[in-house]
Amino acid sequence: MSLILKSLASAAVRPRLGALLVGRSNFATNKPALQKEPITVTFARAGGEKITAKGKEGDTLLDVVVNNEVDLDGFGACEGTLTCSTCHLILSKADYDRIPNKPTDEELDMLDLAFDLTDTSRLGCQITLTKELNGLEVKVPSTVNDARK
Repeated sequence: MSLILKSLASAAVRPRLGALLVGRSNFATNKPALQKEPITVTFARAGGEKITAKGKEGDTLLDVVVNNEVDLDGFGACEGTLTCSTCHLILSKADYDRIPNKPTDEELDMLDLAFDLTDTSRLGCQITLTKELNGLEVKVPSTVNDARK
């Protein structure tokens, strides 16, 4: 009798499993997150040295620095909690304008404490990469001001 039950159970499961596999492949409309194209960002130091690193869509510029072990002294000391201003970056006017999210009041308050502030300054922890930002170049100020001190 158990042989009959096993046979019935496997026959009952087989159509559902097949439907799941077929249905799943029909709904795939884009690449999985792991296969997305990398987004290139260049960090230009005050002395002229340029460091190019790659991130992925959804990463912040702070993530790019940390994940690629980019050597920027003091950068991101508060780990993106908007309490230090050490990830201050300066963008060109064109790049500043193409960033989809505009600075919040909290970010602007922190930027007021940053060294070498400009009209196109942003905090790297607040800039989220999109595919449209591929090729972004940002200037790293010559020094950082840790607002927590």
